[in-house]
Amino acid sequence: MSSARQIAFIALRDVHNGAFVDVALDRALKKFNPKSNLPDNERRLVTELVYGCVRRQRTLDYLIDQLGKKKAHQQPKDLRTILHIGLYQLIYQDRIPASAAVNTTVELARTNGFAQLAGVVNGMLRTYIREGEKDEHKGLGILYSFPDWIIEVWVEQFGEEETEKLCQWMNQTPTIDLRVNLLRTTITEVEQAFQDANVEYEKLSLPQALRLTRSSGAIQNLPGYAQGWWTVQDSSAQLVAHLLDPQPGECIIDACAAPGGKTTHIAELMHDSGKIWACDRTASRLRKLEENAHRLQLKSIEIITGDSRSFSQFINTADRVLLDAPCSGLGTLHRHADARWRQTPQSVEELATLQRELLSNTAKYVKPGGVLVYATCTLHPLENEAVIESFLAANSDWKIEPPSINSVVHKYSTSQGTLKVLPHQYNMDGFFIVRLRKSNDYQ
Repeated sequence: MSSARQIAFIALRDVHNGAFVDVALDRALKKFNPKSNLPDNERRLVTELVYGCVRRQRTLDYLIDQLGKKKAHQQPKDLRTILHIGLYQLIYQDRIPASAAVNTTVELARTNGFAQLAGVVNGMLRTYIREGEKDEHKGLGILYSFPDWIIEVWVEQFGEEETEKLCQWMNQTPTIDLRVNLLRTTITEVEQAFQDANVEYEKLSLPQALRLTRSSGAIQNLPGYAQGWWTVQDSSAQLVAHLLDPQPGECIIDACAAPGGKTTHIAELMHDSGKIWACDRTASRLRKLEENAHRLQLKSIEIITGDSRSFSQFINTADRVLLDAPCSGLGTLHRHADARWRQTPQSVEELATLQRELLSNTAKYVKPGGVLVYATCTLHPLENEAVIESFLAANSDWKIEPPSINSVVHKYSTSQGTLKVLPHQYNMDGFFIVRLRKSNDYQ
């Protein structure tokens, strides 16, 4: 039996018991591959099976309901996980022969306490190979494996056709984008180093962005990582600091800074001149920010642990504030495979309440005439447009300031002056970003 499939089973079992998918995968790899000697192709297979099975969970359960005598929720949890692995390979892994997918899954059942049900597993998978799916008129939620409430939110905003494209995009394996640190190197120098090391990449339209187009092993082993030449940051997240447009010598507050991708980008755009107060209430996540700032050799960042709703010392002190608010992450569901199952309409409402409180309080930190940028990586109007509408209704001294026509972010601007990145249109994470300007008259 493939060790990759056994590791995937252990990780998925952990996920189904409540673990986050990235944590479960890392834990399983370390437990069954402590010397990190798993071949790259096996590691890629483990990752694809784990993330893929979590993404496609609803579709796979639906098929189990069709193929088996017992419904998916009536199956022993571990057996259902094994069936997920087998069906995922048959449906979504073209490079794996059907016979290999069946045989390894049957062996997986035998090895993990289901020897008596190995025949059932074999029969269900072979029935799928012979007959395929019986129902060709499934709704988008079953077809693409999303909760119905997410589908409804998207259809209401974008229509059914665009929602289907969005679902298809969200089920892709995510790419990795890099942001080149132009204080330490040039795009040309990084490109040359990647070419010399046979790292496959493409140049993106943003000034500092490169995209890895093929897995190249551990990120920290790529040329320039140790020297601080670049950091990992999706291209849509790079739009945020460009809209903030920080200037050298200014005082900037990043209100929800960890793990620091946008904080370090702000420092780079300011030529590391001025002061950035990086605030977050989670000390462990701030340590990641500190590590990245050190590796990128940035000196202008000062870290503060605490709730950004209660920093009275910052009132009227900042030239610019970034509020990259905690959100449901509905724009990054391809990266966070389990988020679609963890979030609920109730959790979104709770987040929207927090977002309104954060915006109301952090706006007080901006000097008269200053700027606040509000950003989320979600595509839910309750966390985006509704938060901004509520804030502007209560604060007449603030207004939306659209990006200038010459800005690198202008093409993402909506008619309302906000930025909205739809992943299937721009091939990057989903984001909502708005720049707000405080009146000079406010005291």
